[in-house]
Amino acid sequence: MTVKAVAHAIGSLWRTSTYLRWVYLLLGSALVLAFILVDSALGAVVTDLGLPKVATGIIWVLMGLVPPVVLGLLPAVREVEGIAVESLLAVRFDERPLGPARTWPQRRRTVAWFCLHLVAGGVIGILSTIVFGVGAIWLAAPFRSAGSRDIVPGWSYDIRGNWTDLWMPAAAIGGLAGLFLLSAAVGALLAYLAPRVLGPTAAERIELLEQQTATLAERNRLARELHDSVGHALSLVTIQAAAARRVLASDPDFAENALAAMETSARAALADLDHVLGLLRDDRRPGSRTTPQATLGGLDRLVEATRAGGITIEVDRSGDLDQLPAAVSREAYRIVQEGLTNAIRHAGRPAGELAVDLSIRLDTSGLRLAVTNPMNGKSDQSGGGRGLAGIRERVAVLRGTVDAGPVPETEGRSWRLAVRLPVSMTKG
Repeated sequence: MTVKAVAHAIGSLWRTSTYLRWVYLLLGSALVLAFILVDSALGAVVTDLGLPKVATGIIWVLMGLVPPVVLGLLPAVREVEGIAVESLLAVRFDERPLGPARTWPQRRRTVAWFCLHLVAGGVIGILSTIVFGVGAIWLAAPFRSAGSRDIVPGWSYDIRGNWTDLWMPAAAIGGLAGLFLLSAAVGALLAYLAPRVLGPTAAERIELLEQQTATLAERNRLARELHDSVGHALSLVTIQAAAARRVLASDPDFAENALAAMETSARAALADLDHVLGLLRDDRRPGSRTTPQATLGGLDRLVEATRAGGITIEVDRSGDLDQLPAAVSREAYRIVQEGLTNAIRHAGRPAGELAVDLSIRLDTSGLRLAVTNPMNGKSDQSGGGRGLAGIRERVAVLRGTVDAGPVPETEGRSWRLAVRLPVSMTKG
């Protein structure tokens, strides 16, 4: 053994993980002691029955094996062992926190781990009893009066009471160090095995990743919903406030209507924000609640709310929108809402001078949406926000196409957002 290895071994004695692993093993030895006490009491009863030796031996074996197995099958044992392993062995599981055993494969692996914990803890517990019991006698040997003493039960040694007895305290300290090193080694082995025995299997990891992916996808969808609904409401509030400020003195009635529309838009935005934040704070998966989502059936309300801000909207609609599948109708509504929001935000004109053309056509070729609005020469609606990026994400999911940019026929004075969504003419 090299000097470096010895130094590493000595240094490991002072690590917190060494003592924590020893404590974890002592927990196993305490459970073993409890089982021994119970088995001793039951064994006395069995002995009094006067059964044949073979039957008595079988009962003793069953008393030693059945209780740990039955206790290990309890669902909560996996959770308790997981907490102990994470706290004392510094193991991190893919499943955080490690939950109760819900399936029989998990219960079988929990039984195996529980029995392994008992065996390892029992061995370390016996060694700890010996080391601490004998070590205390050996540490005091040089300070005792000379004479023959039992330093170990059944082994007498002639203690001289001088420096020649110093090997005994040294041996006691060495035994203590060896105990902790052995505990650290056994604990390291258990820490290596814990994720493989107590943790999730490969199939369970895949299922866990699928659940996490579904949760992240749902949260991403909620983020888009929040961006679209609250962003549209705030854009309306901004343009309505600007219009009310301009005519506050000359047209108080218009200003009052604009303020009322602002209040309605703000309340709707606050309701959406509170709802989405409530879902995000929920301990369960976001999809575990039913989230009310707007569809093209609420298009008239969206248009009227936008018009209340003094914006002129011409709607060209054709086809029976009720035939649209629910998913397409929901995404189409958000696309129209984001298109109107971009028109308000980037037009660079007062509300009373802003006119938007909205076209919604449904035929055998699919659903076509178009939002056309004026723009100033310096405005570029393709950057500065997540609006168009969110629209492209929605359209990509539905395998549609997006075309956004200045309208060539107007020499850059108008902007058009055009979306085509392939749909089957069956309501879903």
